[in-house]
Amino acid sequence: MLHVETRGRVLVLTLDRPEARNAINAETTEAIVEALDRFEADPDLWVAIITHRGPVFCAGADLKVVASGGGRGIESKEHGFAGICARLRTKPLIAAIDGAALAGGFEIALACDCIVASTDSRFGLPEVKRALVATGGGPFRMMRQLGPKIALELVMTGDPISAARGYELGLVNRLVEPGNVLEAALELAAAINANAPVAVRETRAVALAALDHPDAELWQIARDAMTRNMQTADFHEGPRAFVEKRAANWTGA
Repeated sequence: MLHVETRGRVLVLTLDRPEARNAINAETTEAIVEALDRFEADPDLWVAIITHRGPVFCAGADLKVVASGGGRGIESKEHGFAGICARLRTKPLIAAIDGAALAGGFEIALACDCIVASTDSRFGLPEVKRALVATGGGPFRMMRQLGPKIALELVMTGDPISAARGYELGLVNRLVEPGNVLEAALELAAAINANAPVAVRETRAVALAALDHPDAELWQIARDAMTRNMQTADFHEGPRAFVEKRAANWTGA
């Protein structure tokens, strides 16, 4: 259903319902919520990756479960679809995709900070083809991440795009050969974790604030972020390591 593994300072979540195209049921949502709660609370975990087993990343909600009346827990009251799509996170989350990410599966990917995908991957919101409306954040996140013209075409046609096209449009951060997505995602996580974790989280928060705050407010948001960062031991470790010409020993404290 969901495998959770710690690799150093990285938490890896693997969707493991290949027989159901990794569709989300209540149990999967509960497991994801528990894993991400742990991730946010653990000071020794700095980046998380969500990936999958099988040829499909995630096909969205398990419609068989929904049709049988058991779909209530697929959407977390606090965190939205799959316990991810409406979650307010402070730490980076990377999607590692080696196959189709459609409907709610694409909405999970859009909710992540970065996407690593193989050339076999494709993305789309086909809901309109079934007289449905995507409600996991996909349409408005696509407007922000792809721009209005491309996003509107995709949400109105329901047609998918390839990972290569997603890479061209800036949706996919790293495009790799099939079978290499987890390795590439771990490399991206390592590049992030080479930096001071509190500085990463505060800088991420400032960047995301630009989506819904005017510049006049963003200056203060940035100053507040720097003030909090200056209270960490890592703030002093960075300049010290630079002067001493050595790698910094980040603690997250």
